[in-house]
Amino acid sequence: MNSALPIDTPIHESSTFITPMIMARGVEKTYPNGTNALQRLDLNIARGEIVSLLGPSGCGKSTLLKMFADLEQPSAGLVRWNGKAEMQAHCKMAMVFQEATLMPWANIEDNVRLPLDLQHIAKSTSTPKVQAALKAVGLEKFGTAYPRELSGGMQMRASLARALVTEPDLLLMDEPFGALDEFTRHKLDSDIRQLWSERDLTVVFVTHSIYEAVYLSSRVIVMGARPGRVVADLNIQGPYQRDESFRSSDIFIQQCSHLSQLLAEASGGHAHD
Repeated sequence: MNSALPIDTPIHESSTFITPMIMARGVEKTYPNGTNALQRLDLNIARGEIVSLLGPSGCGKSTLLKMFADLEQPSAGLVRWNGKAEMQAHCKMAMVFQEATLMPWANIEDNVRLPLDLQHIAKSTSTPKVQAALKAVGLEKFGTAYPRELSGGMQMRASLARALVTEPDLLLMDEPFGALDEFTRHKLDSDIRQLWSERDLTVVFVTHSIYEAVYLSSRVIVMGARPGRVVADLNIQGPYQRDESFRSSDIFIQQCSHLSQLLAEASGGHAHD
């Protein structure tokens, strides 16, 4: 449960309000050492969106993502999943972290199977799911390989397959491609767009890259410097099916330029705190 308010606290919305998959209201986070990570943050994320959280280092992007994963509790305010306070019962979530975090002693197939093993799902049931997840990320021929035998990009694909094997509705990604070379990163960004489309996912993606945010997203949330808060919420214009030609298009360049200006203002936002 993720709430600093009582579970039965009423959420008043208009009669036409469509319950978002994730809703944050008045969310704040202050750590025991006094660090104020988030300040009065309000945000809705609708089912089927792919939303990037963009902002300077230390603005609370990862903290907010952990709240969406119910791994971090707000100091004030509340988070709701499909309008409910209990995530586990009302939202199937999976998370991909900054590092692949694969078990080095297990092959890729067993690494991907891990979430299903933890749910005590029989191997006869889990094996088709594992094979489907590996195929979805292009690793169907590498199930018997070990992590040390794969490149960094392939290890991240395995980590992504491990998230997909649970067939989530909500996929949370915390700068998963930040350490990869640009070519590999572009390919994985394209793969995320395709998986999002094919699997009817809702995706929240933390990144430092303006170009990645514009390419991936239907919306980009720009967060200001600590204490973190939303300073801009932009709908991204672009084709549903995106390829390399979109990266060189005028609309892509214009949106990157606009976000660059917003991010520069957000990074210097201490004067507005």
